[in-house]
Amino acid sequence: MADASKSLSPSRIEEEEKEEEEVHRRTYQHFTQLVSALPSVEAGIINPIHCYNGWYGFPMAIIGTMVAQKYFKPRPTDVLVATIPKSGTTWMKALVFSTIHRGSGVDSRHALESCNPHECIPILELQIYVNNRVPDLSKLPPPRLFSTHIPFHSLPASVVDSDCRVVYVCRNPKDNFISLWHHKNRDATKANLEPWQLEKAFDIFCKGFSFFGPYWDHVLGYWKAHLERPEKILFVKYEELLQDTVGQLKRLAEFLGCPFSEDEEKEGVIDGIVRLCAMDSLSNLEVNRSGTMDLGDWTVDNSFLFRRGVVGDWLNHLTPEMADRLDEMTKEKFAGSGLML
Repeated sequence: MADASKSLSPSRIEEEEKEEEEVHRRTYQHFTQLVSALPSVEAGIINPIHCYNGWYGFPMAIIGTMVAQKYFKPRPTDVLVATIPKSGTTWMKALVFSTIHRGSGVDSRHALESCNPHECIPILELQIYVNNRVPDLSKLPPPRLFSTHIPFHSLPASVVDSDCRVVYVCRNPKDNFISLWHHKNRDATKANLEPWQLEKAFDIFCKGFSFFGPYWDHVLGYWKAHLERPEKILFVKYEELLQDTVGQLKRLAEFLGCPFSEDEEKEGVIDGIVRLCAMDSLSNLEVNRSGTMDLGDWTVDNSFLFRRGVVGDWLNHLTPEMADRLDEMTKEKFAGSGLML
């Protein structure tokens, strides 16, 4: 059957495109009005954040989530990297991108030297569905790689019902909080705002008023989904990834359906990917030292996405009482789940 669009005149095609753009604009306008009516809390550097479906986010992220829920149509060959912010997102994106594209026509080394990993694997709710845009993703060749911070229960239903693969990375809540606190203070410094006091930020985090949080709900949502469908949802602990990067990378490749061969291992392909994607390597690339990327209506310095990436940095910041409070909360929240962090 002939493509109907080929029989349309250029003026009619342009007219239909404008009509579609107007539909999208009205969709964004509608969701913007819905978000403005949601409950909100004052939560630190970006105020306020709103509560949607049991989690918290700034308006642009929630609007992007709603648009993704309406329009995103996954394919079985898609891969979705999911995290709560500051849990190793950048590192995992580099590993997934390099693993999937090895031996293909895509030069992952050149790509990572030219683009931040967040541009190689864009965020659904912060880069794709923003600024009245609903791009035609059907034109992208497989495998399509996307990422998200959306909690599992708020993912587009099309994702939950599909056979696309989801890679989830979680991090110890103490280090996750400290990384988030540092990141937001970098934003504050750039905007000439007062720094986010540690005690206030900690109390807000414990109350669950963190981006895409509460932290514990976010992690548990993906953990339970992993237990139900381990062949479709991979659950990775940041600490294990750091301790045994080669072993976890092999596990990742198996899950993605592109395991490393014995020849690749002998030829050093695995070690090459590990070195290429290491935080020191990525952070020293010129694109990540001086480049920027757009997240909706923000422009973010790529350098802000890299800090220490170590395990246990919380020891340098949290008091014993703070650490005990988070440990007790985590023990209570994860009780009976089988998950230990």
